[in-house]
Amino acid sequence: MKQLGTAVIGTGFWGRNHARIFKELEETELMAVCDVDAERAKAAAKQFSAKPYTNAGKMLKRKDIEAVSICTWSANLAKEALKALKAGKHVLVEKPMATNVKQAEKLLETAEKEGLHLTVGFLMRFIPGVRHIKKAIENKIIGELVCATAKRVSQWPERIGDVGVVKDLAIHDIDLMRYLFGEDPVAVYAKIGSMKHRKFEDYAQIMLTFEGGRSGFIESNWLTPYKTRMLVVTGSEAIMKLDYITQELTIEDAKETVQPRYPWQEPLKLELRHFANCVLKREKPLITGMDGLKALQIAEAALKSSAKGRVIKLR
Repeated sequence: MKQLGTAVIGTGFWGRNHARIFKELEETELMAVCDVDAERAKAAAKQFSAKPYTNAGKMLKRKDIEAVSICTWSANLAKEALKALKAGKHVLVEKPMATNVKQAEKLLETAEKEGLHLTVGFLMRFIPGVRHIKKAIENKIIGELVCATAKRVSQWPERIGDVGVVKDLAIHDIDLMRYLFGEDPVAVYAKIGSMKHRKFEDYAQIMLTFEGGRSGFIESNWLTPYKTRMLVVTGSEAIMKLDYITQELTIEDAKETVQPRYPWQEPLKLELRHFANCVLKREKPLITGMDGLKALQIAEAALKSSAKGRVIKLR
Protein backbone atom coordinates (compact mmCIF):
# COMPACT_ATOMS: atom_id res chain seq x y z
CA MET A 1 0.00 0.00 0.00
CA LYS A 2 1.27 3.46 -0.89
CA GLN A 3 2.08 5.54 2.15
CA LEU A 4 1.45 9.27 2.34
CA GLY A 5 4.61 11.26 2.97
CA THR A 6 3.86 13.60 5.90
CA ALA A 7 5.45 16.33 7.98
CA VAL A 8 4.49 18.36 11.05
CA ILE A 9 5.07 22.08 11.51
CA GLY A 10 5.12 22.99 15.21
CA THR A 11 6.47 20.39 17.65
CA GLY A 12 4.92 21.49 20.91
CA PHE A 13 2.74 19.07 22.90
CA TRP A 14 0.06 18.68 20.22
CA GLY A 15 2.48 18.69 17.29
CA ARG A 16 4.39 15.80 18.86
CA ASN A 17 1.13 13.86 19.08
CA HIS A 18 0.60 14.41 15.34
CA ALA A 19 4.15 13.22 14.67
CA ARG A 20 3.67 10.13 16.85
CA ILE A 21 0.50 9.11 15.03
CA PHE A 22 1.92 9.74 11.55
CA LYS A 23 4.70 7.38 12.65
CA GLU A 24 2.23 4.76 13.89
CA LEU A 25 -0.28 4.73 11.03
CA GLU A 26 0.07 2.23 8.18
CA GLU A 27 -1.22 4.88 5.79
CA THR A 28 1.47 7.47 6.51
CA GLU A 29 5.22 7.89 6.67
CA LEU A 30 6.61 10.73 8.79
CA MET A 31 9.39 12.41 6.81
CA ALA A 32 10.15 15.57 8.75
CA VAL A 33 9.26 17.91 11.59
CA CYS A 34 9.76 21.66 11.78
CA ASP A 35 9.92 24.10 14.68
CA VAL A 36 11.42 27.56 15.16
CA ASP A 37 13.07 26.15 18.30
CA ALA A 38 15.97 24.08 16.94
CA GLU A 39 16.37 21.97 20.07
CA ARG A 40 12.67 21.12 20.15
CA ALA A 41 12.74 20.20 16.46
CA LYS A 42 15.79 17.97 17.01
CA ALA A 43 14.22 16.26 20.02
CA ALA A 44 11.00 15.48 18.14
CA ALA A 45 12.92 14.33 15.08
CA LYS A 46 15.06 11.98 17.16
CA GLN A 47 12.01 10.60 19.01
CA PHE A 48 10.10 9.84 15.80
CA SER A 49 12.97 9.09 13.39
CA ALA A 50 12.39 12.08 11.13
CA LYS A 51 14.52 14.93 9.79
CA PRO A 52 14.43 18.20 11.78
CA TYR A 53 13.99 21.63 10.24
CA THR A 54 13.74 25.15 11.60
CA ASN A 55 12.79 26.62 8.21
CA ALA A 56 9.41 25.44 6.92
CA GLY A 57 10.05 26.82 3.42
CA LYS A 58 13.12 24.64 3.05
CA MET A 59 11.29 21.56 4.34
CA LEU A 60 8.34 22.11 2.01
CA LYS A 61 10.60 21.91 -1.04
CA ARG A 62 10.89 18.17 -0.47
CA LYS A 63 8.96 16.18 -3.11
CA ASP A 64 8.44 13.20 -0.80
CA ILE A 65 6.36 15.32 1.59
CA GLU A 66 2.80 15.33 0.26
CA ALA A 67 0.77 16.37 3.32
CA VAL A 68 1.43 18.55 6.35
CA SER A 69 -0.09 19.06 9.80
CA ILE A 70 0.12 22.66 11.02
CA CYS A 71 0.32 22.74 14.84
CA THR A 72 1.89 26.14 15.57
CA TRP A 73 0.68 28.96 17.79
CA SER A 74 -2.76 30.15 16.68
CA ALA A 75 -1.40 33.45 15.35
CA ASN A 76 0.89 31.55 12.93
CA LEU A 77 -1.51 28.83 11.73
CA ALA A 78 -2.79 30.63 8.61
CA LYS A 79 0.67 31.82 7.55
CA GLU A 80 2.18 28.34 7.77
CA ALA A 81 -0.86 26.68 6.17
CA LEU A 82 -0.75 29.12 3.25
CA LYS A 83 2.96 28.42 2.80
CA ALA A 84 2.28 24.67 2.67
CA LEU A 85 -0.62 25.02 0.21
CA LYS A 86 1.46 27.21 -2.09
CA ALA A 87 4.15 24.53 -1.98
CA GLY A 88 1.58 22.02 -3.28
CA LYS A 89 0.98 20.15 -0.01
CA HIS A 90 -2.33 18.87 1.36
CA VAL A 91 -2.98 20.51 4.73
CA LEU A 92 -4.54 19.71 8.07
CA VAL A 93 -4.45 22.95 10.06
CA GLU A 94 -5.28 22.91 13.73
CA LYS A 95 -8.16 25.01 15.03
CA PRO A 96 -8.93 27.89 14.99
CA MET A 97 -7.41 27.69 11.47
CA ALA A 98 -6.63 31.43 11.35
CA THR A 99 -6.79 34.51 13.53
CA ASN A 100 -9.60 36.02 11.45
CA VAL A 101 -12.10 35.24 8.70
CA LYS A 102 -10.10 37.03 5.98
CA GLN A 103 -7.10 34.76 6.55
CA ALA A 104 -9.33 31.67 6.50
CA GLU A 105 -10.92 32.74 3.21
CA LYS A 106 -7.45 33.07 1.67
CA LEU A 107 -6.65 29.48 2.68
CA LEU A 108 -9.84 28.19 1.05
CA GLU A 109 -9.15 30.13 -2.16
CA THR A 110 -5.60 28.81 -2.36
CA ALA A 111 -6.56 25.18 -1.67
CA GLU A 112 -9.26 25.31 -4.34
CA LYS A 113 -6.96 26.97 -6.85
CA GLU A 114 -4.21 24.41 -6.27
CA GLY A 115 -6.62 21.43 -6.14
CA LEU A 116 -5.47 20.46 -2.65
CA HIS A 117 -7.21 18.92 0.34
CA LEU A 118 -7.65 21.37 3.24
CA THR A 119 -9.12 20.28 6.56
CA VAL A 120 -9.29 21.71 10.09
CA GLY A 121 -8.47 19.95 13.36
CA PHE A 122 -11.96 19.70 14.85
CA LEU A 123 -11.12 16.58 16.83
CA MET A 124 -14.50 16.25 18.59
CA ARG A 125 -16.19 14.94 15.45
CA PHE A 126 -13.99 11.84 15.62
CA ILE A 127 -14.89 10.85 19.18
CA PRO A 128 -16.89 7.58 18.90
CA GLY A 129 -19.58 8.87 21.29
CA VAL A 130 -20.15 11.95 19.13
CA ARG A 131 -20.59 9.76 16.07
CA HIS A 132 -23.08 7.65 18.06
CA ILE A 133 -25.03 10.81 18.98
CA LYS A 134 -24.99 12.04 15.37
CA LYS A 135 -26.49 8.74 14.15
CA ALA A 136 -29.10 8.82 16.95
CA ILE A 137 -30.16 12.30 15.83
CA GLU A 138 -30.29 11.33 12.15
CA ASN A 139 -32.27 8.15 12.85
CA LYS A 140 -34.63 9.93 15.29
CA ILE A 141 -33.67 7.50 18.08
CA ILE A 142 -34.03 10.41 20.53
CA GLY A 143 -37.07 11.79 18.73
CA GLU A 144 -36.85 15.37 17.51
CA LEU A 145 -33.69 17.27 18.44
CA VAL A 146 -34.59 20.07 20.87
CA CYS A 147 -31.28 21.49 22.09
CA ALA A 148 -27.65 20.69 22.82
CA THR A 149 -25.48 21.96 25.66
CA ALA A 150 -21.68 21.87 25.73
CA LYS A 151 -19.52 22.54 28.80
CA ARG A 152 -15.78 22.96 28.23
CA VAL A 153 -14.14 24.47 31.30
CA SER A 154 -10.77 24.22 33.07
CA GLN A 155 -8.00 26.22 34.69
CA TRP A 156 -5.86 28.68 32.73
CA PRO A 157 -3.67 26.61 30.34
CA GLU A 158 0.03 27.43 30.42
CA ARG A 159 0.38 26.89 26.66
CA ILE A 160 -2.01 29.72 25.76
CA GLY A 161 -0.41 32.96 24.69
CA ASP A 162 -2.06 34.35 21.59
CA VAL A 163 -5.79 33.57 21.61
CA GLY A 164 -8.79 33.81 23.95
CA VAL A 165 -11.19 31.17 25.19
CA VAL A 166 -13.68 31.64 22.32
CA LYS A 167 -11.28 30.73 19.50
CA ASP A 168 -9.32 28.23 21.58
CA LEU A 169 -12.06 26.25 23.35
CA ALA A 170 -15.56 27.35 22.34
CA ILE A 171 -14.78 27.00 18.64
CA HIS A 172 -14.73 23.20 19.10
CA ASP A 173 -18.33 23.31 20.28
CA ILE A 174 -19.39 25.85 17.67
CA ASP A 175 -18.27 23.37 15.03
CA LEU A 176 -19.92 20.49 16.87
CA MET A 177 -23.26 22.31 17.06
CA ARG A 178 -23.19 22.83 13.27
CA TYR A 179 -22.36 19.13 12.85
CA LEU A 180 -25.07 17.82 15.19
CA PHE A 181 -27.84 20.13 13.99
CA GLY A 182 -26.83 19.55 10.38
CA GLU A 183 -27.12 23.25 9.52
CA ASP A 184 -25.79 26.69 10.30
CA PRO A 185 -27.28 28.72 13.16
CA VAL A 186 -29.46 31.70 12.25
CA ALA A 187 -28.38 33.90 15.19
CA VAL A 188 -25.94 34.10 18.08
CA TYR A 189 -26.08 35.82 21.47
CA ALA A 190 -23.11 35.79 23.83
CA LYS A 191 -21.72 37.04 27.12
CA ILE A 192 -17.93 37.04 27.02
CA GLY A 193 -15.34 38.66 29.22
CA SER A 194 -12.26 38.43 31.38
CA MET A 195 -12.46 37.75 35.08
CA LYS A 196 -8.84 36.91 35.90
CA HIS A 197 -6.76 37.38 32.76
CA ARG A 198 -6.44 40.80 31.16
CA LYS A 199 -4.88 39.89 27.83
CA PHE A 200 -7.67 37.59 26.56
CA GLU A 201 -11.24 36.72 27.42
CA ASP A 202 -11.36 33.82 29.86
CA TYR A 203 -15.08 33.01 29.92
CA ALA A 204 -17.86 32.75 27.37
CA GLN A 205 -21.51 31.79 27.38
CA ILE A 206 -22.79 31.47 23.84
CA MET A 207 -26.31 30.70 22.63
CA LEU A 208 -26.81 29.62 19.03
CA THR A 209 -30.31 29.66 17.55
CA PHE A 210 -31.23 27.25 14.78
CA GLU A 211 -34.29 26.95 12.54
CA GLY A 212 -37.49 25.91 14.30
CA GLY A 213 -36.49 27.43 17.64
CA ARG A 214 -33.86 24.81 18.43
CA SER A 215 -30.86 26.01 20.44
CA GLY A 216 -27.26 25.23 21.21
CA PHE A 217 -25.70 26.43 24.48
CA ILE A 218 -21.94 26.66 24.93
CA GLU A 219 -20.10 27.36 28.19
CA SER A 220 -16.34 27.77 28.04
CA ASN A 221 -13.89 29.18 30.56
CA TRP A 222 -10.41 29.08 32.04
CA LEU A 223 -11.64 29.74 35.57
CA THR A 224 -12.77 26.46 37.09
CA PRO A 225 -10.67 24.35 39.50
CA TYR A 226 -10.79 21.19 37.37
CA LYS A 227 -11.26 20.15 33.78
CA THR A 228 -14.77 19.30 32.54
CA ARG A 229 -15.70 18.32 28.99
CA MET A 230 -19.38 17.44 28.62
CA LEU A 231 -22.03 17.33 25.90
CA VAL A 232 -25.77 16.92 26.60
CA VAL A 233 -28.17 16.46 23.68
CA THR A 234 -31.88 16.72 24.44
CA GLY A 235 -34.46 15.09 22.18
CA SER A 236 -38.22 14.77 22.47
CA GLU A 237 -37.88 11.07 23.37
CA ALA A 238 -34.48 10.81 25.12
CA ILE A 239 -31.45 12.64 26.47
CA MET A 240 -27.87 11.69 25.58
CA LYS A 241 -24.91 12.69 27.75
CA LEU A 242 -21.28 12.31 26.73
CA ASP A 243 -18.16 12.78 28.87
CA TYR A 244 -15.45 13.63 26.33
CA ILE A 245 -12.66 12.73 28.75
CA THR A 246 -13.80 9.20 29.62
CA GLN A 247 -15.80 8.73 26.36
CA GLU A 248 -18.69 7.42 28.48
CA LEU A 249 -22.09 7.88 26.83
CA THR A 250 -25.40 7.71 28.70
CA ILE A 251 -28.86 7.53 27.11
CA GLU A 252 -31.92 8.28 29.25
CA ASP A 253 -35.54 7.91 28.21
CA ALA A 254 -38.83 7.59 30.12
CA LYS A 255 -38.20 3.92 30.97
CA GLU A 256 -34.49 3.37 31.44
CA THR A 257 -30.92 4.63 31.49
CA VAL A 258 -28.41 2.76 29.35
CA GLN A 259 -24.70 3.08 28.65
CA PRO A 260 -23.73 1.74 25.20
CA ARG A 261 -20.43 -0.11 25.13
CA TYR A 262 -17.94 0.49 22.37
CA PRO A 263 -14.16 0.25 22.33
CA TRP A 264 -12.16 3.32 23.33
CA GLN A 265 -10.39 4.84 20.32
CA GLU A 266 -7.92 7.69 20.11
CA PRO A 267 -9.76 10.51 18.28
CA LEU A 268 -6.56 12.04 16.89
CA LYS A 269 -5.57 8.74 15.32
CA LEU A 270 -9.02 8.47 13.71
CA GLU A 271 -8.71 12.05 12.47
CA LEU A 272 -5.25 11.66 10.94
CA ARG A 273 -6.11 8.31 9.33
CA HIS A 274 -9.16 9.97 7.77
CA PHE A 275 -6.97 12.86 6.57
CA ALA A 276 -4.55 10.42 4.94
CA ASN A 277 -7.34 8.43 3.29
CA CYS A 278 -8.95 11.60 1.94
CA VAL A 279 -5.71 12.20 0.04
CA LEU A 280 -4.76 8.61 -0.83
CA LYS A 281 -8.21 7.18 -1.58
CA ARG A 282 -10.09 10.41 -2.30
CA GLU A 283 -12.55 9.71 0.53
CA LYS A 284 -15.18 12.33 1.18
CA PRO A 285 -13.82 14.60 3.95
CA LEU A 286 -15.81 14.77 7.18
CA ILE A 287 -14.42 18.27 7.79
CA THR A 288 -13.55 20.78 5.07
CA GLY A 289 -11.87 24.16 5.06
CA MET A 290 -15.36 25.66 4.76
CA ASP A 291 -16.27 24.12 8.13
CA GLY A 292 -13.30 25.92 9.64
CA LEU A 293 -14.27 29.20 8.01
CA LYS A 294 -17.89 28.98 9.20
CA ALA A 295 -16.87 28.15 12.78
CA LEU A 296 -14.56 31.17 12.76
CA GLN A 297 -17.34 33.40 11.40
CA ILE A 298 -19.66 32.29 14.22
CA ALA A 299 -16.90 32.76 16.83
CA GLU A 300 -16.34 36.33 15.62
CA ALA A 301 -20.10 36.95 15.63
CA ALA A 302 -20.22 35.76 19.26
CA LEU A 303 -17.47 38.21 20.22
CA LYS A 304 -19.35 40.98 18.40
CA SER A 305 -22.61 40.04 20.15
CA SER A 306 -21.01 40.35 23.56
CA ALA A 307 -19.30 43.64 22.69
CA LYS A 308 -22.52 45.17 21.41
CA GLY A 309 -24.86 43.51 23.92
CA ARG A 310 -27.30 42.23 21.31
CA VAL A 311 -28.23 39.29 19.14
CA ILE A 312 -26.24 39.01 15.91
CA LYS A 313 -28.16 37.54 12.98
CA LEU A 314 -26.11 35.18 10.86
CA ARG A 315 -28.46 34.79 7.92
